[in-house]
Amino acid sequence: MGRFLLIIGALFFIMAADKAGASDPENQIFLDLKDGRVVIDLLPDVAPKHVERIKELTREGFYNGIVFHRVIDGFMAQTGDPTGTGTGGSGKKLVAEFSDEPFTRGAVGMARAQDPDSGDSQFFICFDDAQFLNKQYTVWGRVSAGMEFVDNITKESRQQIQTRSKKCRSLLTLSNKGRSFI
Repeated sequence: MGRFLLIIGALFFIMAADKAGASDPENQIFLDLKDGRVVIDLLPDVAPKHVERIKELTREGFYNGIVFHRVIDGFMAQTGDPTGTGTGGSGKKLVAEFSDEPFTRGAVGMARAQDPDSGDSQFFICFDDAQFLNKQYTVWGRVSAGMEFVDNITKESRQQIQTRSKKCRSLLTLSNKGRSFI
């Protein structure tokens, strides 16, 4: 009887651990780069309006073929501007959703101008911790896999990514258990 309870207890522990590590496919996007796929887990409990807008833009295909136009080594890589200049966007501003979620390596945040409520479609991925951004910018996602591919984005590779993106059908797709439902 004791052995049976031990086995049942172990099974419950394994199931609980598996469930805790499982991601929510409705709140996960794939960022396909030249070197490989980056998985971003969205944070709807932290920034619901930003997550909603990112999903909307992704479904519309807004991010297809867009380049990383701004790369600061050791800090972040920024994308989401359809003009590739850093001045464009979707035309719909978002009210900031600052939170206690920290800007650590792999954090995905909404870029903005001086006005905290000027976030639009541009976002950045942190190469390293950037605590000075905490409560100044909206964190709406975290890289859960493929950070090594983000690390390969450099100032020097910008042109290469841009050239590739002209032929690339999609740099960013919304996923559902590994399958796009766009």
